[in-house]
Amino acid sequence: MKPLKYHIPKLLVVLLSLISIVWNACSLKPVPNFAKDIAPIIHSKCSPCHHKNGTAPFSLMTYNDVSKRAKMVAFVTAKAYMPPWPADHNYSHFLNERVLSDFEKEQIQNWFKNKCPKGDLSALKYPNFENNLSSLGKPDLILSFQDIEIFNDNKDRFYVLKLPYQMNQERYVRALEFIPGQYQYAHHVNGHYLRFSDESNPFSGLMKTDIESANYSKEFMEMNLVNADGSIPFRVHSAVNYLPGAYGVKYPKGIGGFLMGKKGAFVANDFHFGPSRKHLIDSSKIYVYFSDQAPQRATYELMMGTNGVSEITPALIVQANTISKHVSKLTIYNDISILTVNPHMHLIGKSVKAYALKPNGDTLKLISIPKWQFRWQYFYTYQSPQKVPKGSTIVLEAIFDNTLKNPNNPNNPPKTISERFENAGASMRTTDEMLQFIITYMPYQKGDELIDLSKP
Repeated sequence: MKPLKYHIPKLLVVLLSLISIVWNACSLKPVPNFAKDIAPIIHSKCSPCHHKNGTAPFSLMTYNDVSKRAKMVAFVTAKAYMPPWPADHNYSHFLNERVLSDFEKEQIQNWFKNKCPKGDLSALKYPNFENNLSSLGKPDLILSFQDIEIFNDNKDRFYVLKLPYQMNQERYVRALEFIPGQYQYAHHVNGHYLRFSDESNPFSGLMKTDIESANYSKEFMEMNLVNADGSIPFRVHSAVNYLPGAYGVKYPKGIGGFLMGKKGAFVANDFHFGPSRKHLIDSSKIYVYFSDQAPQRATYELMMGTNGVSEITPALIVQANTISKHVSKLTIYNDISILTVNPHMHLIGKSVKAYALKPNGDTLKLISIPKWQFRWQYFYTYQSPQKVPKGSTIVLEAIFDNTLKNPNNPNNPPKTISERFENAGASMRTTDEMLQFIITYMPYQKGDELIDLSKP
């Protein structure tokens, strides 16, 4: 018999190797698969836009959809290019933030690096996007604008459109949502509501005028935006608005809304189409959501900056080959509860920030967008109303980059860019510049800070 001393070291080596393998196997993170780990991320953060007939150019719903673009998905999510959420979520928080956590990004990276395992696809449930372009669900009423021709001359177009309607009874409106027909070219819409008297005919008169037409004043009068007796109808300012990437907003029952009469019209006071090299037809709509109860809390709007109630200093004139900072301030004279905010700039915007300086010296952080994105301009709604006490000053700060380092600069070489004031109330072209901060608020009541704006 051979001595055991020669076998013990070999036995120990084998045992240690086995222990090492088991230890490493236990310490390794499990490889994520699509059905269990990746699909929930994609369906909640990507699919709301990336689905059949959605606003995104391709679908990200099924395993095949995502796996064939796995390299791209891994890249854009790692760089935080997608999902698009320009606001700094470390500065302030809003409802429906489409921001991936570090863990979610890591899951996508590991899934891609491990060659995109499927998992049990048979158990996977897919979200239902019945109303493809809506963020608020199935509407109670759909109103359609007349078709608008978009010309292939690479020029901005500005229209006033009337969208008349008639119903059998009055209804309370809880929310409205503008649904663009050609979402790639619809830049913005400022929509008002007119409630006509029962004797009026909302379908009379012109349905469309070109704001830049030489006959605009005459054509606007021919739209017949008054009651049958010539009186001015009840009006809701900014009843429905739109910006690129914007989502509809539906507040809890009792907050906001108005009475929609039997006869009336929505008026797109400034419907702006950006330049196009294609000849297209736009068929935009307004989705209407009714309520069974009258509004209890009225909402109002403040607009700072361009065409608003606060001055911009220095004046918004950005010289060629310069980067400049501009500020606008507004003092609040009553306690208010802010529900939603919307910063707005054009192509040479670089960053924007808004905050409120309270009388006690505290600062309320409203929003910060460190890297402005012209194509993603949301209406940002808070989880709970933000109280701004009377005597506070809301400060809006923005930086504009009119150099060639700005890839969105519309001019090469750069040219001086400013607001457009050659005609009173002239609409801003895409190549002009703006600085606005739109605030939707209601007069403060005790307990507003506890309202959950996510609950229907």
